[in-house]
Formats: sequence, structure tokens, C-alpha cells
Amino acid sequence: MPSGPNAILGIETSCDETAAAVVDGERRILSSVVLSQLDDHRIYGGVVPEIAARAHLDHLDAIVARAMAEAGIGYSDLAGVAATAGPGLIGGVLVGATLAKAIALAHRKPFLAINHLEGHALTARLTDGIDFPYLLLLVSGGHCQLLLVEGVGHYRRLGTTIDDAVGEAFDKTAKLLGLGYPGGPAVERAAESGDPTAVALPRPMIGKPGCDFSFSGLKTAVRRRVEEVGDTLDAQRIADIAAGFQHAVAASLVDRTRRAIDLLDQQGVVGRPLVVAGGVAANGVIRAALADLAGKRGMQFVAPPLALCGDNAAMIAWAGQERLALGLVDGMDFRPRPRWPLDPDAAPSIGAGRVKA
Repeated sequence: MPSGPNAILGIETSCDETAAAVVDGERRILSSVVLSQLDDHRIYGGVVPEIAARAHLDHLDAIVARAMAEAGIGYSDLAGVAATAGPGLIGGVLVGATLAKAIALAHRKPFLAINHLEGHALTARLTDGIDFPYLLLLVSGGHCQLLLVEGVGHYRRLGTTIDDAVGEAFDKTAKLLGLGYPGGPAVERAAESGDPTAVALPRPMIGKPGCDFSFSGLKTAVRRRVEEVGDTLDAQRIADIAAGFQHAVAASLVDRTRRAIDLLDQQGVVGRPLVVAGGVAANGVIRAALADLAGKRGMQFVAPPLALCGDNAAMIAWAGQERLALGLVDGMDFRPRPRWPLDPDAAPSIGAGRVKA
């Protein structure tokens, strides 16, 4: 594919995917390479930070070289170099940001430190070219938030989880059911043959004021249902629990998102699309439920292609495009950070049972 104008190299190493991509100013993904570490972490039932960081260190150079080769351009042709600089597992973040700085410095290109969550938040503009503002439901292994996306760098948080993120709840449910890791795809596959009404599970936070989420009680309910069955937990019961859990999550997400829509309607923020992003956005039942909500409220519904739901570098390169266009360039002294909220003015979610500030 011939290169487009103003191509930016993006690097993503915030968790257990080593990724590099090149995206041009015309919203074309010239290359996108993702190396998964699932096999390295599966035996532990989750991501081991030290193993993840070392894998990034071992493979990132080759991944970047491959992304550049597939894009068909040289480093001198780049308009800038972008890398995830947080939030995430700090060891991995340091690996990616350091290499990006080195490339930018060696080739005298701008360096762009990207908030991983902003990468997810702006993906809909890469794939669908939508305008600001829009309502974003960001759902992943570490995050569950409702945000009004008003512009690049301008995010207003409407709700967040007060305990577990939804992706974390999927992983823990999969572990309880013996479905393996990663939990999201495993639960979705098991649920295909299950009856979502066969096992009674709570619908967390439905009908309660505000737009916050909670999934710890649902996770505990799953554990109790598994304990009640005991040694008689067979494939059909596993499928039924998985289906019930998945539908409970979807119902909760829809309820909380509906309340956010109502809130924005009251504030006069009308005519905006509903966007879902993050790894959990790949779940078909959740996507369908949110699309149905958007249709009922007369809203455009945007969900990224499945390849761009999970962690990837194309979204980082695109966020770099957005920030470079506004002159938001970072210095070589930028310090990567393990925590980096999109809305720094939002109240910390700690105290009175609230965690994950």
C-alpha cells in the first residue's frame, strides 16, 4: 500500500500485547502488527508484569521493524513517533516509550506520549470519522467508564466502576468456571450453548441513581452458584452460568449507559453518537444490546472492528495524529506513569467501598 501523508508510527506495550502500527493523516492503517503473549501468561491465569515487560523487551524491535516494512516507508518519512506512556504495567510502558523516544531522537521527529485510554477513546474517529462530542462506554480488563468525549484531551467522566472492571469480572468468572484465560472470549464461547434464564444472577446497579458500575457482587454470585453445584458442575451448567453472567453484564451496561444518555439530554448535549471501545467491546451480546439501546434513542452506534477493540498500536498512532495536528508534542523528559486518568478533575473513586481511583 502506498504511504499516505503525515504517517505516524505508534507503539503499544501497556499490558501483554507487543504492538506497532503506522497510520497516516487520511485515516489509513498502513500497517498494524500485534504479538500476543497469551501463551506466556495462560499457565498463570493472568498477566505477570515481569514476564510481560521482558517479552516486550525481547520482541519490540522486530515488531517495529516489521510494521515499518509493511507500511513501505522509512523513518525519515514519519511525521512523528507515538507510544503509550500510561496507564498500564509500568515495566512494559517504559519499554515502549523508551524505544519511541530513541527513534524520535535519532530521526529528529516529534515524540507523542499517548494515554492508552485516549487511544481507545479516539478509535471511533479513526474507523468512522465521527465528530465531537460523543458518549463513550470504555470497557476493558482494567477500566469501565462512561465519558463524554468533547475533544482531544477533553473528557468528562460521567460514571466509573466502584470495584471491579467488567473485563476483570469476565476473567474471574472464567476462572471459577474452569474456562481458562483470557476470560472474555472463553465466557462468550461457553455462553453460546447456555440458557441465560437458567441460573438466577443479580443485575448490578440497575435502577440506582448515577452512572457508576459495580461487578464484584455479580462475581461473588457466580462463585456461590458454582459452590452450590459442587462436583455436579457439568458442561451445560457451566454454559448456563456463563450465559446468565453475560446477560447480567449486558443489562447493567445498558442501564448505566441509558442513565448517562438521560443526563446528557438534560444538559442539552444532543445528537451525539454512542461509542463503545475497549477489549470487552468485542463481545457480541454486549455490542448487540448497546446497538439496540442506541437505536431506541435515535443515536448513531459505533463499535470498532474486532481487531481494534483489544490493545493495538493503530489506535496509538491515530491518537498521535490527533495530538500532533493540535501541536500537542511531548518532550524527551516525559515520564511514563502507571496511572493516568482521562478526566483528572473527576472525583477519585475511593472510600465508602469505592476503589480504582
